[in-house]
Amino acid sequence: MSAVDILLARARAELRRVGPREAAAVQEAGGLLVDIRYAALRERDGTIPGALIVERNELEWRLDPTGDHRAPEAVPLDLPAHPVVVICNEGYASSLAAVSLRQLGLRHATDLTGGFQAWRTAGLPVTHDS
Repeated sequence: MSAVDILLARARAELRRVGPREAAAVQEAGGLLVDIRYAALRERDGTIPGALIVERNELEWRLDPTGDHRAPEAVPLDLPAHPVVVICNEGYASSLAAVSLRQLGLRHATDLTGGFQAWRTAGLPVTHDS
């Protein structure tokens, strides 16, 4: 097993990952979906309506509950007490990102199993900018 596989397995051991329908229910209940995919993937495949878009390299700064650079969408939420579901393309990078958010104090952070592709395959809403 490679070092990154071990890192991923350790990260996932900390999470109770959610499927697409459960992620949609989290959003409906007031939780935050965070799409960390890069622009080319969002342009190609679309986005989840209402999801906060924060590319991976800015994630910690934009969601840090104590930071001055939080995204405006994250400010009104008591993020440590609310679910945050991180979404990447296929559900790998999001696992590592969710653990990073947990280390910042977002104790309910998790990720979407199968990522955006699982969301889309489940037939859940996707928006394409024209």
